[in-house]
Amino acid sequence: MSIVSLKEIVDTAFAERYGVPAINIVNDLTLQAVLNGAVAANSPVIIQTSVKTVRQIGAKVLFTMWQSMTDGISVPVTLHLDHCPYRDVISECLALGWNSVLFDASELPVEENQRQTIEVVAEARSYGAHVEGEIESITGVEDGIGSDTEAKRQSLDVSLAFIEATGIDVFAPSIGNAHGVYSAEPELDFERVSELVARHRIPIALHGGSGMTDEQFHDLIARGCAKVNISTALKITYMQSSLASLLRAETANKWDPPTLFTDVSTDIVSLTTGLAHTFGSAGKAW
Repeated sequence: MSIVSLKEIVDTAFAERYGVPAINIVNDLTLQAVLNGAVAANSPVIIQTSVKTVRQIGAKVLFTMWQSMTDGISVPVTLHLDHCPYRDVISECLALGWNSVLFDASELPVEENQRQTIEVVAEARSYGAHVEGEIESITGVEDGIGSDTEAKRQSLDVSLAFIEATGIDVFAPSIGNAHGVYSAEPELDFERVSELVARHRIPIALHGGSGMTDEQFHDLIARGCAKVNISTALKITYMQSSLASLLRAETANKWDPPTLFTDVSTDIVSLTTGLAHTFGSAGKAW
C-alpha cells in the first residue's frame, strides 16, 4: 500500500465501523513517529497538518518530507490540511499534492460557507483530492484557528442541505466536542451523529478527540465517526516526553540530542499504536 485518498480510507472505515486516527504532526520527528506507529499497528492513518505547521515549515518542504517518509510504506496513508479558512493556502497545498483539505468557513454565514465550499470541492476534484466540511465552529482555539465561544448549532435539515449541496466527502458536526484540554469529561450529543448518518450516509469527522474516554470513542465510531482527530494529545506527549528526557540528561549530565529524539519518537509511536487499538483500526491495513 502507500498513499491513498482520504475518501478511500474513511469510506472503508465507515462501512466497517472503525475509526482512523487523524493525527496533527508538528515537525519531521512527529511525522516519522506517527507513520512508524501506524506501521507497527498495521493501521491506516491520516496525517494532518495545521495552517500554522504549513507556514512554519513551508508547504514545499513539508510535502517533500511527506513524500520521502511515505515512500514504500506498507499501510494506507493520506495527507490532510486541517482547519484552513484561507483559500490561498488550500490552493497551494492542493497544487503540491495534499490529498484532502478541511475548508473551515464556519465563521461565515451558512449560505456563504456553502457557496465557497462548493468552489473548494470543485478545485479539489481537479486534483483528484477530497474535502471535509463544517458549518459550526468546534469550540476552542487550535494553532491560532477557532474561538473559545461555543458556536450556535445548526438544525439537522440545514446540515443535510449543506452536505448535499456541496458534495463534501466528510462532515464535521459540533456535538459538544472541543479543541484543547477538557476540564471535565465532555457531554456529547451522540444522537446527532446517528441522525446525520441515518439521513445521509456520509463519514463523520470527530474533532477534539484528545481527552475523550474509550467508551465515548467506541460509541461515536459505531454511529459513523470514521475519522478521529487527535492534536492536543500529540502536543502533550511531545512536550512531556521532551521534558522528561531533558531532566534525565540533566541528572546524568549527558547531553545527547539523538537520545532526546529517540525518547520522544518512542512515546509518539506508542501514542499512535494505542489510538489505533482504541479506535479499532489496528490490523485494518489493506
